[in-house]
Amino acid sequence: MLDGLTARLDRAQRAISRATLIPFLVRLGIALCFFLAMAVAWPADVAFGRFGVLLYLLAFYPAVAPRGRGTTFVILVVVAGWILDTTWYDARVALWRVLSIGALTYLAHTLAALAAALPADAFITVDVVAGWLVRAAIVVLVSAVLTVIALGLTSALAGSAFLIATLVGLAAAVGATLLLTRLLRRA
Repeated sequence: MLDGLTARLDRAQRAISRATLIPFLVRLGIALCFFLAMAVAWPADVAFGRFGVLLYLLAFYPAVAPRGRGTTFVILVVVAGWILDTTWYDARVALWRVLSIGALTYLAHTLAALAAALPADAFITVDVVAGWLVRAAIVVLVSAVLTVIALGLTSALAGSAFLIATLVGLAAAVGATLLLTRLLRRA
């Protein structure tokens, strides 16, 4: 058992010594986005109290191991913190918090996808990461604008019209998921 642990530590040390700057910065971006998302989502008493250290350590996990389910788990913890803050602590739902949490978790998720595809010792140009971040920023901006427009329409769509719009939106989401699943199976 001790030999296995020693071998893992040797592999980790070798990987760290071979790491290059750009993949390291991508992983740092993952950690920073999740760190900020935890700080925005969780109640201040928890985020800046003694349990905050656990949240922030958890936020760094996807940066260390971007492959796997760690990114999804951390996003669920961020969402759980926001739900806890708005229900248990009865905090007001603020648009800036919703947009910030959405943008930060999306950026962290897309950077984790990039980090999962990049070996830690890859030599890539800044243009690759810059293009990736520009596309992600466009998605965040379009999503924020559509969210604000949708919130503006909620007063006009009160009652049964709001229910119909919600059901149509859910049906569209299910349809898109089924289409993507079918396309992935064919590939």
